[in-house]
Amino acid sequence: MRRLSLLLVLPVLLASGNAFADGEVQKLMTPADKARLGSYGETRRKALETARSGDADAADLKVLDAVLSRPIVAFSDKDLTGNWQCRSIKVGGHFGVLVIYDWFRCRVSDDGSGWALEKLTGSQRTKGRFYDDSARRAIYLGSFFVEGDPVKPYGSGPKTDQVGYAFRTGDRAWRIEFPAPYYESALDILEFRR
Repeated sequence: MRRLSLLLVLPVLLASGNAFADGEVQKLMTPADKARLGSYGETRRKALETARSGDADAADLKVLDAVLSRPIVAFSDKDLTGNWQCRSIKVGGHFGVLVIYDWFRCRVSDDGSGWALEKLTGSQRTKGRFYDDSARRAIYLGSFFVEGDPVKPYGSGPKTDQVGYAFRTGDRAWRIEFPAPYYESALDILEFRR
């Protein structure tokens, strides 16, 4: 059984191009971000409950439900590099129960050590890297910045540090879920499409 499991996981590890879940991401992640990921399930549940029980626009709720209902698939056979459209969905928190932004431009690159993301347009941006967590989930460590401001490296503090789980939902779609971001909401979702 163990050999079969290894044979099933090996293609994922070879094809992903990400830094492997060998503890590297745990060494890089701040204690605050470890805590945020540790509370991910509860944070997500409460944020979605707030959106669904509040006065969110019915059309926005339909978009949110469509995004979250897509089945999660493995990253193993896909290369995320290239240009993407991306939009932020802010759920719960001080900003309101549910806010869906317009589409902006993002790019994923691979410098040989794994995938890196940069949001290229819009006032709120992110820049960071992905690390394997499982065959169907990656961890994103990045830095939040405002257009025109310098990008601080991950680990610079709670106002800029970002952590989230990335999920692939099809050949041309994926998302990152950021639990308890520093600004505005209880859960941020960054949705991607080709």
